[in-house]
Amino acid sequence: FNVVEAGMAWGKVKDQDFIGKAAHLRHREEEPAAILCTLTVDDHTSSSGVKRYMLGGEPVLTRDGAPLSDRKGRRSYVTSAGAGPSIGKHILMSYLPPEHAVVGEQLTVLYMGERYPVTVAVADSTPVFDPQNARVRT
Repeated sequence: FNVVEAGMAWGKVKDQDFIGKAAHLRHREEEPAAILCTLTVDDHTSSSGVKRYMLGGEPVLTRDGAPLSDRKGRRSYVTSAGAGPSIGKHILMSYLPPEHAVVGEQLTVLYMGERYPVTVAVADSTPVFDPQNARVRT
């Protein structure tokens, strides 16, 4: 994955040469093969009634259970996970193919042999909590 797919590309590239500049410029001109997205877990209760919290590395699937792959053949998986007490949900990060990197897209995550429903909450670098930064301004 590259900085463009991660949503961390700067608006301007410096004039000086640097290691990786040619690759970076090429990535900026191409459509990203994947987009780093924030997912929220809709229900993390297992079939036996136990609350399960993903840790990272779990595959991200369609609602039907099909694996997601970008145009480079890379499968989508949870890159990081953690509690989101301010929004009351468990939050996951994953690189998704552009056609699935849509806010509101319903997907699943395979964890401990069960599929758990997740929703794409953010498909760019916008924060899930207080996206307009209004809380700080009050």
